[in-house]
Amino acid sequence: MKKLFRTAAVAAVTALALAGCGGGGVSSPSNVTPTGEIKAREISWLLSRPADGAVINIMKKLAEDYAKDHPGFSLNLITTPDRPSYIQKLETLAAANKLPELFDTDATPFAQQLAKQGKMVDAEKLLKTLNVYDNYRPAALDYQRFDDRSLYMIPFQFELEFFWYNKALLQKAGVAAPKSLDDIPAMCTSLRKAGITPIAIDGQDQWPLERYVAYQPFREAGPDFIQKLKKGEAKFSDPAGQKSVEWLAALGKAKCFQDGFSSQGYSDAQNQFTSGKAAMYNIGTWELPSLATDKLNPAVRGDIDFITLPTTEGSATAANEFVSPSGIGMAVNAKTYDPLVSDFLKFALGKYPAEYAATGALSPTTDVKTAIPANATPLYKKAVEKAEDLGDQQAMPWDTQLDPTTNGRLQQELVLLVQGNITPEQFTNTMDSTVAQNAPKFFK
Repeated sequence: MKKLFRTAAVAAVTALALAGCGGGGVSSPSNVTPTGEIKAREISWLLSRPADGAVINIMKKLAEDYAKDHPGFSLNLITTPDRPSYIQKLETLAAANKLPELFDTDATPFAQQLAKQGKMVDAEKLLKTLNVYDNYRPAALDYQRFDDRSLYMIPFQFELEFFWYNKALLQKAGVAAPKSLDDIPAMCTSLRKAGITPIAIDGQDQWPLERYVAYQPFREAGPDFIQKLKKGEAKFSDPAGQKSVEWLAALGKAKCFQDGFSSQGYSDAQNQFTSGKAAMYNIGTWELPSLATDKLNPAVRGDIDFITLPTTEGSATAANEFVSPSGIGMAVNAKTYDPLVSDFLKFALGKYPAEYAATGALSPTTDVKTAIPANATPLYKKAVEKAEDLGDQQAMPWDTQLDPTTNGRLQQELVLLVQGNITPEQFTNTMDSTVAQNAPKFFK
């Protein structure tokens, strides 16, 4: 992310740390059953989701349904889909004690500070009180938890991330889908020799490349590595970290990503793969409508398949353990939590899963069945069924784990490393120094 944004983010965190609760009495985060009269009014939800996406459309509908029995109620959706801009807005409002009734956040160090200051309702107690907690997939809830296992965000999605590939392009280059992460550089070299772009990636948004830095450590040392690294208790110079750094450098040397990837965005990467120009594409089940229905280009439709995150020799994690995020979560403002907010959440969370599953998406709960669209290819069902065979460990995206300054520097250095502008040694030294300087400010 840009230096200006990171500076603003750190300033907001500092302001939050100095700010008191202010602005009137604050409800207890554990008081999930407020008493009193339900007085209809407008409540707001600060979101970072696609404005035309299923989550927003369903919640709009449910709010309208709720308003029929509660005249005067309305749900004001404050949407900022651009994630960096959204985070800046969230942190600014939090520092000023002006957060709305509901707001989106990942389980970041910043969000944990909010929770520690009593600004968020205990989501685990809330879901249990509403008698829906046991319906949620453990992996969906675990993705939202902080390091101490506390839960302050409610998931509205559940996704699985795969490596999609074009069988015809691999066959043309004389290679197979990688069985190990360590097979990928050689695969890329063969594809390049055949005149094929190996992997399409959205380099502009930075988070897709950051997924790659997490893969080798997850296979080498399990999910504990990032938990230790972000606190300065592990280093990039450690064996698991070095395996990742050397592998990323190898990906760059083999020209695994499309030329000029750092300036190309989400739609560019998607088009590279769906047009048959790139052999592989690492993306999640939110892209099932584009990759596993008759919307996909007929010229490549029959050649598309996917694999889960490849393992490595002696992997600490299993093939059915990979990135399975439940998206950005929704937090409930403890300061404004009252009988109306409580009653609306009871109404909405009870009806949301069925509505969401009906759109063809994986629900964060297990009490509903995903509706496979009529125009789906066999891959759609195959992808959905993977949700029923997940292991206990999941690879966490590092952008939700690291402190803002370290994360921003990592994203910058990753591009330089993969482009060959810096050496693995330079990358390692820079990142270990960055973590050492910044982690103590967030993880005390």
